[in-house]
Amino acid sequence: MSRVNLDGRLICDTGEQAATVARHLPEHARLSLAEAGCLRFEVNAMKDPLIWEVSESFASREAFDAHQARVAASAWGAATAGIRREYTVVEAEAEAEAEAEAEAEPDARG
Repeated sequence: MSRVNLDGRLICDTGEQAATVARHLPEHARLSLAEAGCLRFEVNAMKDPLIWEVSESFASREAFDAHQARVAASAWGAATAGIRREYTVVEAEAEAEAEAEAEAEPDARG
């Protein structure tokens, strides 16, 4: 099973959009963190009041897809539909396997 990580930015064009994010974010975060398979869900305001940093992690592709489906049908999804998103989504299975292999190798310092 591969972990799915999403990182990026939510970019508002106006103060009104930023106020919409601030108004809807607490409930969106609460619901996201309560989802099965949600390992991390962080959305933080940046120095620029129109930009929000987003970092999410889900235990599996299925959990991530379920989150995306819930968001699309939610009040958050409707309220923020016009706000630009710049996200990178990475499945972390290969990365996790490489870390496990590195930990399993004997220490060369002996």
